[in-house]
Amino acid sequence: MKFFKRRTKPERGADAESSPDSVNASSSGQPLAPQEDGNRDAADRAQQEAAQDPPVLSQPSASHPDEKVGMFERLRAGLSRSRGQFAEGLANVVLGKKQLDPALLEALEEQLIMADLGLDTTKRVLELLRQRLDRKDLATEEPVMTALRETLVDLLAEHQAPLDVRLHQPFVILVVGVNGAGKTTTIGKLAHRYKQQGLNVMLAAGDTFRAAAVEQLQVWGERHDVPVIAQHTGADSASVLYDALEAATARKVDVLIADTAGRLQNKTHLMDELSKVVRVMKKRNDAVPHEVLLVLDAGTGQNAVSQAVEFDQAVGISGVAVTKLDGTARGGVLFAIADKLRRPIRFIGVGEQPDDLRDFSATEFVDALVDF
Repeated sequence: MKFFKRRTKPERGADAESSPDSVNASSSGQPLAPQEDGNRDAADRAQQEAAQDPPVLSQPSASHPDEKVGMFERLRAGLSRSRGQFAEGLANVVLGKKQLDPALLEALEEQLIMADLGLDTTKRVLELLRQRLDRKDLATEEPVMTALRETLVDLLAEHQAPLDVRLHQPFVILVVGVNGAGKTTTIGKLAHRYKQQGLNVMLAAGDTFRAAAVEQLQVWGERHDVPVIAQHTGADSASVLYDALEAATARKVDVLIADTAGRLQNKTHLMDELSKVVRVMKKRNDAVPHEVLLVLDAGTGQNAVSQAVEFDQAVGISGVAVTKLDGTARGGVLFAIADKLRRPIRFIGVGEQPDDLRDFSATEFVDALVDF
């Protein structure tokens, strides 16, 4: 009788994800140009920090019958702070009321504004609520709560549209937003998501302004074995993204995700520079970018709404990702963003894990937020 020795399975973990075989390329195919010692030291320190900052994105677990329930509970947990601000105040107003009288409307208006819906969106919600409610059915308070929930769902449902990246090759996603909104983390999670779907992904380090931004994106590329097209800090962002589009086309990449420098929406010259990036990319392919994804931090409240309007005027936003909903009580601002911008809400971020960057669902969001 013969015996065979089982081969030891290779270990999987952070070291495996950060394999030296991961590809990081510059648009010119040459090593990055040397920087001055001070800048290089600062970049090295920032790179070490970046290597620690991004969470290790675990592989998704196998599907099981309770998977949808578990995912909803994670969404509900992520929105716990916003729910405390939103649902509790509304429940205190609505419960026990048997008709939609002026006093109730005034109280609802106050609570919706406090929940960061903003004045204009609040007025629209109340008008839609008036149209929905039939006074003869108000024998109990239940129809008021039901009608309010359905009104909120309807307000968001028209802006629910998942992003389909299989429509073009390469499908180009230009990620924009202010510094600190979560652009880099969102790019990393998107790269992980599309790799898990079996797509060939490439990243473009278009943020050449912020110190160590290129290195931080390269860390994400190494973690997920995704090539990163980059040049040195201070290079022309438009040329980097043009070269990345050339490379993605030549290599038959499925999805190209391009980072851009964070910009304050009230700085005209910076927004003009972003418009230039889009114009230069269109010289290579007038259909790109196929998606201009605006990343907004929910914690900034109504300021996120003004950011959305200004970025839309500069580059034409086609989709929105609202991040950091797990760390704020201002989740109601998503209603204002959808109502004011009138663009699809593609993703919401409710945590650090890969599955916490979720496709937006109006029904699930309202159910998790409005828990009467």
